[in-house]
Amino acid sequence: MNESSWGAPPQAGYWGPSEQGPVQGAAPAGPAYDAHDAQQTRPMPIVPDVPAHGGDQDGDRGAARLGGPLFREPPAASYGDPSQKPQEPMPSAPQPAPAPQKKSAGRDLGSAIGVGVGLGAVIVASLFVVKAVFVGVIAVAVVVGLWELTSRLEERKGIKAPLVPLALGGAAMIVAGYVRGAEGAWVAMALTALAVLVWRMTEPPEGYLKDVTAGVFAAFYVPFLATFVAMMLTADDGPRRVLTFLLLTVVSDTGAYAIGWRFGRHKLAPRISPGKTREGLFGAVSFAMAAGALCMQFLIEDGTWWQGLLLGLAVAASATLGDLGESMIKRDLGIKDMGTLLPGHGGIMDRLDSLLPTAPVVWLLLVIFVGSG
Repeated sequence: MNESSWGAPPQAGYWGPSEQGPVQGAAPAGPAYDAHDAQQTRPMPIVPDVPAHGGDQDGDRGAARLGGPLFREPPAASYGDPSQKPQEPMPSAPQPAPAPQKKSAGRDLGSAIGVGVGLGAVIVASLFVVKAVFVGVIAVAVVVGLWELTSRLEERKGIKAPLVPLALGGAAMIVAGYVRGAEGAWVAMALTALAVLVWRMTEPPEGYLKDVTAGVFAAFYVPFLATFVAMMLTADDGPRRVLTFLLLTVVSDTGAYAIGWRFGRHKLAPRISPGKTREGLFGAVSFAMAAGALCMQFLIEDGTWWQGLLLGLAVAASATLGDLGESMIKRDLGIKDMGTLLPGHGGIMDRLDSLLPTAPVVWLLLVIFVGSG
């Protein structure tokens, strides 16, 4: 506190006496106040026990009203002066309403569509020209997916799943499934798991169990499930079976996105994937069932439309569960995408999440409906 706040000369009508004499209820003026001043100061009048007109009826009765700059006198209207009208507060200017925010897909749709069309062209060209080329495309996708998965596991959790035996065993698994069918795929899977166990023995024993467990999981999750796509290809109408599998999965994802983005209100699994809604699931089922009926009727030999309805329903369920499964993995790792290889999509694993668990479902239902071909 500076001196002026305490020792400033009194102003008439506030602290000191004016020409009309001392003010009733005036406070002592600064540090110069002493007993002599107290004798010259008139005592504060006693306020009767009746509330002033317009005052607070519930306040303390007999409270003195203080003047001065710290205790401002209320306007005359509060004392019942009819010549004074209470001043109403100035109306505040209306605030403009915030502009509505447009829904966003969360990704670069232009890049996503361009990359998706490019991948589709490569897949369809390799699928209908030479089957062996498409098998190579599957093997490359598997190896890249394993690299993304093992890299994220090491970065985020310190889990060192051995990539070399996984990549070699995964590629061999795809070829074995195409050449020898399910039996070849199972044998290759067992040998890959054994290779992971042995390869990890070259490192210190600390963390051995979690590393080999993650390695066996990666071998099953990526290459083994992908072998069912290669086994679909071995049928006489194999390319059309694979095309049906791809179309139904893509249509299911598209229906879930289109309906969920436009009408989604109720969360499907907010703790796992907050963006997915029940309305989106309904869109996935509806789109996939319609596409399944068309594909089974016009693409698959001896297929019927009602089989396509069941196939579409199964694809929508497996694709959704696969998407939620990878979302669970990514939440555990604390990441949004498995990689950045595909602009607008993330990584290869972010595109395989719904395809991998759907492959054995489509392969099995097609074998049940129309045979192994």
